[in-house]
Amino acid sequence: MHTSPAVERAQALRAFNRFYTRRIGVVGERVLGSPFSLAETRVLWEIAHDGAGGRAAHADGTITPRGSGPTASSLARALELDAGYLSRLLASLRRRGLVQAVVDAADRRQRHLRLTAAGRRAFAPLERRSQQQMQALLAPLSDAQQREVLAAAERLGTLLGERGRQAAGPGREPLTPIHLRPPRPGDIGWVVSRHGALYADEYGWDWTFEALVARIAADFVERFDASREACWIAEREGPAGPERAGCVFLVQARHEKTGEVEPGIAQLRMLIVEPAARGHGLGRRLVQECERFARERRYRLIRLWTNSVLLAARAIYEAEGYRLVAREKHRSFGKKLVGETWEKALP
Repeated sequence: MHTSPAVERAQALRAFNRFYTRRIGVVGERVLGSPFSLAETRVLWEIAHDGAGGRAAHADGTITPRGSGPTASSLARALELDAGYLSRLLASLRRRGLVQAVVDAADRRQRHLRLTAAGRRAFAPLERRSQQQMQALLAPLSDAQQREVLAAAERLGTLLGERGRQAAGPGREPLTPIHLRPPRPGDIGWVVSRHGALYADEYGWDWTFEALVARIAADFVERFDASREACWIAEREGPAGPERAGCVFLVQARHEKTGEVEPGIAQLRMLIVEPAARGHGLGRRLVQECERFARERRYRLIRLWTNSVLLAARAIYEAEGYRLVAREKHRSFGKKLVGETWEKALP
């Protein structure tokens, strides 16, 4: 019997859920050999990391200053739990002496949930085991494979909205507004430096990649034609003043070997988003700005070159209607890579 794509996709996601819950040991009634259920573990984690008596619990069992602790209502919103069900969970944890409710000194109508000393002692080994479990899960994989898993997990969280929900969760600051501006003195050096640092940290690329970015950036400055090319620096207000959050360039495409202009073709280059600004649609916004500019300048095609390991960027290009037109294996930046050329026609 034929099934629809929606049904097939749901079945595939359910299969992954069964696989992953089996791998991390949450199929049984208790989590990681602890006396806690999965729901109780999530409640303890939220309280520990948002309060813990005004402190945050870490994987090694240490406690550091943090927030005042969530209220029952904010906890219900964060976990998307029925208030009655959460009330029963909290009552059980309080009876065991693991959680306490503390009256807010500024607003006595509010009660903040915190772990007791016994609660912190009970939670610390669970936190430690969970950290060790994730390390063991990744250990058999190569460095490149680990990075691929983490990029896929980040992308999954972004697409399913987890990052957006977390931004407004208890004890978490929403992303401050970001505006796009043209480059100023100092920006080009930042573009080169951040590309080198981010790709080294996240993909293990060596400094030859930074040299490539430096050449591209220098060409942009030397050949710059404001009627055909642009750069956008994404900026937001940080604790110490304006902070750069990302960038992208759109340039007149040129033949790779001869340097001759390819009429009607624009090239998208040097897209990055700072880790702290990811998961809020900034990468997609930068790509869309390139397309807006290219249409205004009557380009007929946008082209870009990327590599297959850059999963988050590839997902943006695909979502924005770019089409993969060529792939080639190469060894660059100290790694074996698969380069990809993507294009989008602008009718």
